[in-house]
Amino acid sequence: MSKENSNAKKLTGAGLRGQSAGETKLCTVGKSGSGLTYCGYDVADLADNATFEEVAFLLFNGELPNAQELATYKAELAAMRDLPQALKEVLQRIPADAHPMDVMRTGCSFLGNIEPEKDFSEQNKAANRLLAAFPAIMCYWYKFSHDNVEIDCVTDEDSLGGHFLRLLNQTEPSEQHRRVMDVSLILYAEHEFNASTFTARVCASTLSDMFSCVTGAIGSLRGPLHGGANEAAMDMIQKFKSPADAKEQMAGMLARKEKIMGFGHAIYRTSDPRNVIIKQWSEKLAAENGDTSLYDISVACEEFMWDTKKLFCNADFFHASTYNYMGIPTKLFTPIFVMSRLTGWAAHVMEQRANNRIIRPSADYTGSEPRKVIPITER
Repeated sequence: MSKENSNAKKLTGAGLRGQSAGETKLCTVGKSGSGLTYCGYDVADLADNATFEEVAFLLFNGELPNAQELATYKAELAAMRDLPQALKEVLQRIPADAHPMDVMRTGCSFLGNIEPEKDFSEQNKAANRLLAAFPAIMCYWYKFSHDNVEIDCVTDEDSLGGHFLRLLNQTEPSEQHRRVMDVSLILYAEHEFNASTFTARVCASTLSDMFSCVTGAIGSLRGPLHGGANEAAMDMIQKFKSPADAKEQMAGMLARKEKIMGFGHAIYRTSDPRNVIIKQWSEKLAAENGDTSLYDISVACEEFMWDTKKLFCNADFFHASTYNYMGIPTKLFTPIFVMSRLTGWAAHVMEQRANNRIIRPSADYTGSEPRKVIPITER
C-alpha cells in the first residue's frame, strides 16, 4: 500500500472524529476530557479577567496586549465600524425572511469585492475590518428588513459587544448586558479544528483571500449540525410551561427518538467549560429580569438529560436563555457566533498561511470495479 493510501486509511471514520488533521498554536480543546485554552490561557481565566478585544488581539498576535496596545487596537476597530453605502444597498435588498446566516455570508463576500485583501500583508487589516463590520452587517439588515429603519452603523460604545447591543436595540445597554456580551464573545471566539474552522483552513491552504476563507466558514457554520444549536434550544425551552413540563415533554421526545439540541459534544467527555460560565450569567440575568422561569426550565432540562442519558449541556444551551434575557431575537443567535468566531477563523487562516501546504487528503474508493463504456445505442 502506498504511503498516500496508508494515510487515507488512518483518516477514515465517522466524520474524521478523533483524528488529528494538523497542528495549531491557537487552542486546545478537551485536553484530558475537558478544558479549553486560547494560546495557553484558560478560557475561564480570560472570561473573568479580559475583554473580547483583548482575546481577538491575542488570537491574531499570539500575546495579550498591554494597555497602550489595547487602546490603539480598540480605536482601530472603532474606526472600521461603518459600512460602505454599496454594502448597505445590498443589505436593503435582502428580504426579511432570508436566513440571517445567508445575510452574514453575503455581507462578508460583498465586502471582499469592494475592499479586497490585495495581498497577505493585509491579512490583519482584512480580519479586523470584518470583526468591526459584522455587528453592523447583522443589525443594519435586521432593522431595515424588519422595522424599515436605516440605522447609523457607528456608535460611541467602547466594546464590540456593547456596539452590537446598541445597534440592535437602539438604546444604551446596561453595564451588565455589555459584560455578558463580552463574555459570550470570548467563549465562542475559538475552538480548534471544528468544521467551520477547518473549512477556513482548507480554503486558506489554496492561498485564497481572507474574505473567501471566512465566507466558506460561514457556509459551514450555517448547517444545523454545527451552528444553530442555541436557536434550536430556545425554540424548545420556549414551548415548556414549567420545569416539570420540560422533563415530561423531553421524555416524550426521547421516546420518539427526536434529536435534542444543545447537549453533548464531539470532544468534551464530562462537561463543556463554556457552559459553566454562561450558565452563571443566565442565572444573574434571570434575577435581574425578575422572572426566572426560563432559567429554571433550562436547569430542569440539564438535570433531565444528565439523569437519563448522561449528556451535559454544551456552550449553546444556556446561551439561549442568556440571549433571550437581553432581548436578542432568536434568529440572530447564530450570527452572533459568527461575530465572535471570526477571530478564530481568521487566526487559523493566518496560521495556515504561515506554514502552508495545500490540504488535499485522499479517499478510499468504494465504487464500481473498472469497466468499459458501452455505446449509447446498446445501453
